[in-house]
Amino acid sequence: MTDSVHLFDRHRPRLYGIAYRMLGAVAEAEDVVQDAWLRWHGADRTAVENTEAWLVRVTTRLAIDRLRAAKAERESYVGVWLPEPMLMAAPATPEQIHELADDVSVAFLFLLERLSPDARAAFLMRDVFDSEYADIARILDKTEAATRQLVRRARLQLRDGAPRETVPRATLRRLLLAFSDAMQRSDFHGLHALLSDDAQLIGDGGGKVASFASLVGGKRLAQLFYAGKRRFRETMRTEVVEVNGQWTLLRFIGDELESVQSYETDGRRLTRVLVQRNPDKLARIARALG
Repeated sequence: MTDSVHLFDRHRPRLYGIAYRMLGAVAEAEDVVQDAWLRWHGADRTAVENTEAWLVRVTTRLAIDRLRAAKAERESYVGVWLPEPMLMAAPATPEQIHELADDVSVAFLFLLERLSPDARAAFLMRDVFDSEYADIARILDKTEAATRQLVRRARLQLRDGAPRETVPRATLRRLLLAFSDAMQRSDFHGLHALLSDDAQLIGDGGGKVASFASLVGGKRLAQLFYAGKRRFRETMRTEVVEVNGQWTLLRFIGDELESVQSYETDGRRLTRVLVQRNPDKLARIARALG
């Protein structure tokens, strides 16, 4: 392995982390990292003072450009666009577990869709990757004052949608296991009891499969999940696994992965579920699960 390949591969996880958080799509993030490699391969490396800083700048700029194009495409997307979920290796430390649960969750990536490409990059670099404002300003080709303003506005835009308090991972897992069990037993009252009165469901079918764009009300959601089990009976099964650093419910119909369901909780009941049903966005997880 040449020195240039070794240097790039050493920073690849960080570059992919930036691209995936920017785009919320696995293939697009992989394309950005590949483009960054091509830029690196063709660069005059004797002129590069700091390899990591150079690669982060190039990757972020590529991701911004890709997101601008994706924003236009997502405006014509059929239904609600939700991020593509991703199976991830188990975090090694409690600190890594906390970080992943906070900043790679489907809910967090969906929240980031509110931001412009520049604002998303500035917010991620500052609040997730802890970059200095001066470094972010150089990446975005803005003044440091403008960058600070961009981050401040991004925080304000995201504030309303952010959870009010952090809930232990074990709590969400316990609630999801109980919800999965109630679903498997066709227990309508059990499902209803685990959902908040104003629980919300947001679904992404991509125009390829039927999906509710939005459904509100714990009773209505319980009826939906209850009806699904009654319809598919023994061919339907569920699993609770880690996706995007969070405990998540997978639903299978026969041998096919039918949906990836990312839940939020207030610590007592389930408050929101983001249901990914677009087959294109389930393909990688389905392959990984065999």
